[in-house]
Amino acid sequence: MTSRRTAALVALALIAAACSNGGSSATTIAGTSAPSGAVTTVVDTIAKSPADFTVQPGTDQAAVLGAAPGTALRAVRNGQPAAEGTVDSQGSLLFRNLQPGAGYTIESDVVTSPAFVVASPDETPAPEWYSPERQHLLPAGGFGYIVTRDNTTLSANVLLPGPADKGPYPTVVEYSGYSPSDPGNAQLAALYTAQGFAYVGVNMRGTGCSGGSYRFFETVQSLDGYDAIEAVAAQPWVKDHQVGMVGISYPGITQLFVAATQPPSLDSITPLSVIDDSFRSTLYPGGILNTGFAVDWIRARLSDAKPYGEGWSKKRADAGDTRCADNQKLRLQNPDLVNEIAQNPYYSNPLGDSLAPITFVDRIKVPVFIAGAWQDEQTGGHFPAMLPKFTNSPHVYVTLTNGLHTESLSPPVLRRYMEFLQLYVGKKVPDLSVGPTIAAGLGAAIWGVSKFGDFPNRFAGMSYAQALAAFEAEKPVRVLFEQGGNAAYAPGTPEPNFTAEFDSWPIPTAQATAWGLGDGGTLTQGSSTSTGADTYTADPSALPATFYTGDGNGVWKAGVAYDWKPLPDGKGLGYVTAPLTADTVVAGPGSVDLWIKSSAKDTDLEVTISEVRPDGKEVYIQSGWLRASQRALDTAKSTEVQPVHTNTKPDAADLPAGEYVPVRVELFPFAYPFRAGSRIRITIHAPGDNRAIWTFKTISSGETVTVAHDSAHPSRLVLDVVPGVPVSAPQPPACGALRGEPCRIYQAESNGG
Repeated sequence: MTSRRTAALVALALIAAACSNGGSSATTIAGTSAPSGAVTTVVDTIAKSPADFTVQPGTDQAAVLGAAPGTALRAVRNGQPAAEGTVDSQGSLLFRNLQPGAGYTIESDVVTSPAFVVASPDETPAPEWYSPERQHLLPAGGFGYIVTRDNTTLSANVLLPGPADKGPYPTVVEYSGYSPSDPGNAQLAALYTAQGFAYVGVNMRGTGCSGGSYRFFETVQSLDGYDAIEAVAAQPWVKDHQVGMVGISYPGITQLFVAATQPPSLDSITPLSVIDDSFRSTLYPGGILNTGFAVDWIRARLSDAKPYGEGWSKKRADAGDTRCADNQKLRLQNPDLVNEIAQNPYYSNPLGDSLAPITFVDRIKVPVFIAGAWQDEQTGGHFPAMLPKFTNSPHVYVTLTNGLHTESLSPPVLRRYMEFLQLYVGKKVPDLSVGPTIAAGLGAAIWGVSKFGDFPNRFAGMSYAQALAAFEAEKPVRVLFEQGGNAAYAPGTPEPNFTAEFDSWPIPTAQATAWGLGDGGTLTQGSSTSTGADTYTADPSALPATFYTGDGNGVWKAGVAYDWKPLPDGKGLGYVTAPLTADTVVAGPGSVDLWIKSSAKDTDLEVTISEVRPDGKEVYIQSGWLRASQRALDTAKSTEVQPVHTNTKPDAADLPAGEYVPVRVELFPFAYPFRAGSRIRITIHAPGDNRAIWTFKTISSGETVTVAHDSAHPSRLVLDVVPGVPVSAPQPPACGALRGEPCRIYQAESNGG
């Protein structure tokens, strides 16, 4: 989830309540009043003295502003306490997770507010709430604000491709907790304005100059997104009063949450480099805390969400933006998410599902363009697991590739991305004439290369209806193989060696194929006839935590240097096939089904799949993780090639002493062509050195782990092999050229594999 520094780099590359009543109720935004259906304050007769603070009710919550610091307050509903808290040093207090309904007051021992209503997420403002007259704070070009249903204002920056009176223009919205509304960081908008789109960057509540308090994807943030879409779409400079959503990483993920609320004026989304499940795919993969990128990212978001945490907001406030200054007042109510993460190592509901797009993308009813990379060093590359869940979207276009977090902006993805935006948002025949200029800017700043493939105008001469029909007739799933390895370009250039297209994901023709673990570190297709077992010491200190230690943006460069080390003897196990007799294309998730026992009651497993080439070089492909105590499966969701773990506390169980137990480790999804003569290898060890910036809070500390592989304990590897995919590039890429995939000299492990 690209940081502000990342966003700045990408940008450079792209040349991107109720009326006030004596201070006792919510202050209404100047010039507005609550329409039918919006959150309102209901004033009842009160017994205590009137409160001298402001209450701003909202969806599932109520904010107190202007109270005396240190005052103890209670949220009371119909005479019964509902929540309590203490006013912070800015005079604010926020009550979250209130049950929707009427009859609420905020009270101390001596004062009470007027009664008010806490809104339900199902309540939607009437259309006039989004009219240009009520949303007069949003300008036709420049910096302004959007008024949400609870009268919180969100900072927004509008960039038009031409004069407002020359519109209306097809319009896209970027919405996130970074700084999309910062006028000084708006270069990313050039990707869209160059194509004739109006661009609106909107900051989430609790970030930038937006009001409210920040919490990672709480319900009100998604509803704010709904409000932002409707407010922008209602503007006179917006073509057809419909908008699309854009963004990579955080603003890509945000699109999934907002689109699930079904804003009527949203016509499409383009989520790039996203996640499918906050807990399982990025934060706790396999039940092991990702203390590298995942925790660091949350820590950075909390820092940015402090009062004036993003420096540009302080500059605006100092320059006279009093609304931006007032909007900092709830920032001390931000929860300590880092502590919450540490205190919640298991998946639990309703929180878990609410933060897992895979559980709600079926509510999205607009066309989708989604892209990402298997080895994404930030989000992790697990997102394809949710692709089958877009059951109500009329069109879902998918581009999948090896590589890194910025791969979804690479030229082979960008070409199709531009076509999608122009067809579905612009409602016009795609014209990619500006593509080379955009790619050159990206190439110079992100990848450090300048030569890319062409941006052909494939639909030139067609009518719009013909172009749309031709685009929709193409297979929706496109897989880029060996990105970075095309010999026509400098090694590491984000262009693929070859491409294949499919009807859906998972690929319908894929065949689950098993290889059994055997004696001497062998992998034998079918069932192994071995009778042995292998042992290693689970020692996470035996290897570096990661295989990359450079600058955070340097990992994207074409010439990036990795240091992927072999396992020291006895610290892991390796299993490898005989040389393949034919080209074998694998595409999908994988399952490493092991029978293990441990000298400790629990252990952490990392399993990696790689290719061993005839020249003795080994290429990294993908990894998977599992805390053995969290081995319980969701049997209804698991398949032969994809184990799905419950990761719940009631299902957790220690390893029985001295006994073998089955554990299934999920290999994150990938697509890879194993050429004839190459060998497929897996390694098993404690977590470490198989990711660029992921590190793990492992419990492994030198325990002995034994993996059995006999008829009673058939440990195996299972992959999705896709027949009929020609490997059209007969020569393998140079060692180290593939994006996101380190290469090293193959060294067998102590068990022979």
